[in-house]
Amino acid sequence: MKPALRQQLERYRERLAELDSLLADPAVMKDGGGFRALSREHTEVAGLVERAERHRQREADLAAARDWLASGDAELVEMAQEEIPAAEAELQRLEAELQRLLLPRDPDDARNAFLEIRAGTGGDESALFAGDLLRMYSRYAEARGWKLELMSASESELGGYKEAVLRVEGGGVYGQLRFESGGHRVQRVPATETQGRIHTSACTVAVLAEPDEAEEVTLNPADLRIDTYRASGAGGQHINKTDSAVRVTHLPTGLVAECQDDRSQHRNKAKALAVLAARLRDRERLERQAREAAERKNLIGSGDRSDRIRTYNFPQGRLTDHRINLTLYQLGAIMNGELQPVIDALVAAREAEQLAELEIGDR
Repeated sequence: MKPALRQQLERYRERLAELDSLLADPAVMKDGGGFRALSREHTEVAGLVERAERHRQREADLAAARDWLASGDAELVEMAQEEIPAAEAELQRLEAELQRLLLPRDPDDARNAFLEIRAGTGGDESALFAGDLLRMYSRYAEARGWKLELMSASESELGGYKEAVLRVEGGGVYGQLRFESGGHRVQRVPATETQGRIHTSACTVAVLAEPDEAEEVTLNPADLRIDTYRASGAGGQHINKTDSAVRVTHLPTGLVAECQDDRSQHRNKAKALAVLAARLRDRERLERQAREAAERKNLIGSGDRSDRIRTYNFPQGRLTDHRINLTLYQLGAIMNGELQPVIDALVAAREAEQLAELEIGDR
């Protein structure tokens, strides 16, 4: 194990002792929010330190086995020949796990997220595919036990959506969905196609981390134009007969957010402002990444929705993620919400990218 990695692990051992002391402090226990944050950190640090202690124990076991091998005692030599390869294999696995656990973490990964889906090129077929993507993400979220809230939706005449915005609430939502941002291309025979020709259309997806109230972008009321209008679509008589829907425009950037899912105009305004704040925050993130990209190019990409990231080929039952050259012939299951193999592959690729960057930095 590299000396720098050992030093990091030692700091985590010290931090675990600090956390044990803090969590036993009555003053900390009275602070509900602070206590929960420290408890989450304690769980993470304790898991890392536990692996580090196991690594230390297996190093001692390996050293003892090598002494047995040099002893000349037949019985000890036989035991050493069994123990050495087992200890070496476990040490290699533990070191890889520790390296991954010590990778820099994006603090946004634990946040809730807004998921935006927009129909792109392809007309009605694009809107239908946007509806398919919305159903895919909804089923995936439900399988994870996440809570879904449809913030706004613009339905197309033949079904599907021109645009839909979901709020997804749960543990680690943004960290799991963050790599879904970008262009999603579909190749299939539309239901309206009489000659069986395959059409290509596209949608865009954007995943935005929901900021904490204390960290939300400050919105200057003078920069906002707030319009109310009558909601459309399902929702009962009241929602369709009052101007409860709200559209907020950020004049300096032209960004727009709207919400119509609630009967209360006040609550719709609050939700629209939350979406707008997330979009402004994401805009700042993309600008920062663009500056960093001048120095290095990420494998996974920037998350810009103009990047074409994936193709869904229905005739062949094939999904291809172009960023990591991943091809899966499980399109039916994936469209039904079984998206985890794709997400796991993207997270693993990002971890490998980070490890490679660390190795370059250590040279």
